Amino acid sequence: MTLPSTHDVALAAERRTAARLLLAHPLIASDGPHADLFPLIRRHADWLGKRFQQVLGYRLLVDSSYARLFKAGLGTGSGHRLERSTGTPFTPQTYACLALALSVLVTAPEQMLLSHLVADIRAAAADAGIELAETGRAAGKRTLVAALRQLVDWDVLIETEGHVAALVQEAGGEALITVDRELARAVVAGPLSQARNGADLVRRAADPGFGGPRTYVRRMLVETPVVHLDELRDAERDWLRTRQRREAQAFSELLGLEMEIRAEGVALVDPEEELTDLRLPGTGTVAQAALLLAERLVERLRPQEPGHPATGGALIIGVAVPDGLVDEVLAELITEYGQRSNWQRGYLEDRASLREAVLDLLVRMRLMARAGRLRVEGEGLPEEYVEEASEGRTVTDVHGARPGGDGWVLLAAAARYATQVMVRPATAVGKGTDVQKELPL
Repeated sequence: MTLPSTHDVALAAERRTAARLLLAHPLIASDGPHADLFPLIRRHADWLGKRFQQVLGYRLLVDSSYARLFKAGLGTGSGHRLERSTGTPFTPQTYACLALALSVLVTAPEQMLLSHLVADIRAAAADAGIELAETGRAAGKRTLVAALRQLVDWDVLIETEGHVAALVQEAGGEALITVDRELARAVVAGPLSQARNGADLVRRAADPGFGGPRTYVRRMLVETPVVHLDELRDAERDWLRTRQRREAQAFSELLGLEMEIRAEGVALVDPEEELTDLRLPGTGTVAQAALLLAERLVERLRPQEPGHPATGGALIIGVAVPDGLVDEVLAELITEYGQRSNWQRGYLEDRASLREAVLDLLVRMRLMARAGRLRVEGEGLPEEYVEEASEGRTVTDVHGARPGGDGWVLLAAAARYATQVMVRPATAVGKGTDVQKELPL
């Protein structure tokens, strides 16, 4: 076997660094926070463009002043939300302000006053028949500033003199804004001209196109903390099962990610802990409470006899969380850790808010979910999604692997955060398939 040369190793490392940067930051300006690595993207633009297209169906545009990786999305309910600097999620009003601002900025002058930009946004809202919160009031101003701050973070807007926050900091506050019209045009990734409305835009953006199941599964692996098997259609599960070892190698080479394969699903893990917008374990009241809640729910709800259909067992991907158990456990945790760990006073006094924030984090981490229809049942499929069922191979049966009805479900991936992790001996699950491990709840 011929070992790679020093040049080959360095080349692969450069490309991997550039690919990781684009995946984490899909819009990069040449003079922005990642200016030192922008030359790497330009140097390997052709290779990166081909690889992203082949592997994920993403289009890459590299200009002299910016690089834009056009991600496709995963459909309704699977977006990566935007947040304010406080961590508060964008509201529909904030997204509306952001979209209206972009519609104005693509034809705006190179420089403009903040007051003129606000007036143009109001006019655009009126033309579109969109009712915005009163931008003259404090709440409306804060919403608009949050949208404009996001555009500053993306380098679409440059605060030449003053700051966009002047809108809320003082009466009649003013600022001089420089506009990058090219970046403004590159922000929206979906097919705007083809979409009938917002929901249709989300569906069309998530369509994997000619890549079909292969492309969608790869996007799921890269863009979500974990992929449980009942989130995939039959053809998608079959493709993943037969290709997962080769895919693991491909993702390792392209992005430096390691694949964890379990009976219940698959996750890509980043040893460098860079390619994520969510962290668990993490710091702060919500992250600490979420980790402790997950541990205790696993201890109480772990099934006794999980298994795999290929070995005569029943695959368990999720278990029902009894009504009231989350509140009961959170009350225990507040008593045991609240004061001692200096949890935020607001959460200690408002347990409903703590519950909402903790469950939100666990859902985004794919450790808990609301019971309901799943992708395996056809939920959230893009229009005209083509699925060719495999012939001659038995696909893992995932129907009934998590409870239906109402309420909350604790998912198999939560076992990763248990105090004591149970790993069953590796079991061959069929001729010609890979050896998998079961990591039961």
